Amino acid sequence: MTFLETNINEVVSAKHPYRRILALVDFKELTRGLRRCYSKWGRAGYPIESGFKALLLQYMEDLSNREAQRFLEENLAGKLFCGFSIKDRTPEHTYFVGLRKRIGTNRLATLFNKVREVLIRDGMIREVFTFVDATKLVSKMSTWDERDKAIKAGEEKFNNAVAEKYAQDKEARFGCKGKEKFWFGYKRHVSVDMSNGLISRTAVTPANVPDHKGLKHICPRQGAVFADKGYSPEASQNEIKRRGCHSGVILKNNMKAKNSDKDRWLTKVRMPYEGTFSQMRKRTKYRGVVKNQFEGFLEALAFNFKRLIKIGAPPLQLTPVKG
Repeated sequence: MTFLETNINEVVSAKHPYRRILALVDFKELTRGLRRCYSKWGRAGYPIESGFKALLLQYMEDLSNREAQRFLEENLAGKLFCGFSIKDRTPEHTYFVGLRKRIGTNRLATLFNKVREVLIRDGMIREVFTFVDATKLVSKMSTWDERDKAIKAGEEKFNNAVAEKYAQDKEARFGCKGKEKFWFGYKRHVSVDMSNGLISRTAVTPANVPDHKGLKHICPRQGAVFADKGYSPEASQNEIKRRGCHSGVILKNNMKAKNSDKDRWLTKVRMPYEGTFSQMRKRTKYRGVVKNQFEGFLEALAFNFKRLIKIGAPPLQLTPVKG
């Protein structure tokens, strides 16, 4: 062992955010359920906790697979975070592709829910007041090639009715916000607990799924739900009531129960939490709902871990509490 290897801890600042996340989260315990992704036989690979932390770094630093490879090769703080020494060989870009497939969306959902349950148990997520919203995930900025292909095949135009036939991403659809904001891709539905600004639930759907239909995936089971006019249809109000929640949804101007003073107050209450969505990606890296849902869970975990540091939260107790 060289002198440099023994001093990687001295090279990285004691106040570095990565160190604070390591002090906050026991990744060995968190990733215990992911160890079954690998067989006990054959050549040993990278520890699953190191691989998972490397995937997490991609969303903390907004890196592609190749950028993540180079980041771990050159960044000492990244090496320390993932458990590598200075001279250790770090993963190549193809490793991240394989690891995502091995973990899968279902296992990652279980891990995300495990963290969420701990946050609820420790009072970090209370579900007294919850802000819900949906934002766009753009699959392609231009669909001219798909349009030309559809028209050449005899279609009148390229739209959601024929998107599955001609789009490279068979599950992506056209979506809209208001009357002018159109995009082709997906929609990210998120609920933010308003006690500490942590993401409580997240779901990805094709872009043509209305906000009020995506609500069933992220609606809490208690407290008050704050949302914009996209959730004002009767279907949303019924879902909120069915979950035993109080509606704090801003109503449309043509609705009889519209109260402008109340809605201005609701807007001020939810405004600080809209910043959560400004920190999220607007473009998809992958094709298909399942892969984009995987990305949604990792993105939410990365956001929550950074948020927990900012609010000075104590270490997460991931092991069951006795007594």
